[in-house]
Amino acid sequence: MLKHIQAQTITDNVARLCQEANYCLGKDVLTLLLKAKEEEYSPLGKEVLQQVLENARIAREELVPLCQDTGMTVIFVELGQQVCIVGGDFTKAINEGVRYGYKEGYLRMSVVEHPFKRKNTNDNTPAVIHVEIVPGDKLKIIVFPKGFGGENFSGLKMLLPGEGKRGVKKFILQQVKLAGSNPCPPIIVGVGIGGTFEKSALLAKKALLRKVGEPNPLREIAALEKELLQDINSLGFGPQGLGGSITALAVHIEIYPCHMASLPVAVNINCFAHRQKEVIL
Repeated sequence: MLKHIQAQTITDNVARLCQEANYCLGKDVLTLLLKAKEEEYSPLGKEVLQQVLENARIAREELVPLCQDTGMTVIFVELGQQVCIVGGDFTKAINEGVRYGYKEGYLRMSVVEHPFKRKNTNDNTPAVIHVEIVPGDKLKIIVFPKGFGGENFSGLKMLLPGEGKRGVKKFILQQVKLAGSNPCPPIIVGVGIGGTFEKSALLAKKALLRKVGEPNPLREIAALEKELLQDINSLGFGPQGLGGSITALAVHIEIYPCHMASLPVAVNINCFAHRQKEVIL
């Protein structure tokens, strides 16, 4: 039996989630920021982390954005194959939710309609929408406003298989070094390994959806995440790039089978304002 979901219900929920994501930092991030403040050896770094936590409190209590860059809205959808969207177009319903949520929430409009002409769309649409068809009768929507301090320093490289794990680590660390203080550390680093050119990039972004600090279920990959986090924190950029021992809160890696002649690796960087909210309908 099909489950019917009204397009307006999707619009209403996306609008709400756009605002909640920009106002309220998740408990997983707050927990790691508190832990980072305790572990940071630099007095200036500790002060910066305290200010970050205070900023998060003010944003949550006064319903104002965590950051002036309220992002381009990335939407991840898990659409049950027994779900039928009625009363409107699915993509239009999502974009209408973004449009309403950003206008009513007084969130900055950051999207331009043409990469070269640069005219603002004035409503933060269109969103970037990824849809996965899954079994069942549920519709899961994750709203992920992505700031571009980290996005601009993300990268992808098609390695040769012989470069192996050492080559993967080298590229990830190169990207983090290149980013420096630009993504407002402490950062969260999403990594995608395998698949194809576009699949590795999507894996890197999806890696950021995991509860921050939660290890990959594969022991070998979890060990690599831990090793990379230590290596990144040894770079010394510290909170907001002012020096210290905490440059990253977590490294999340997702993997996928790949062609025998390739080893794609993508890095997607996110700042401490790690904003995402979800709903299941």
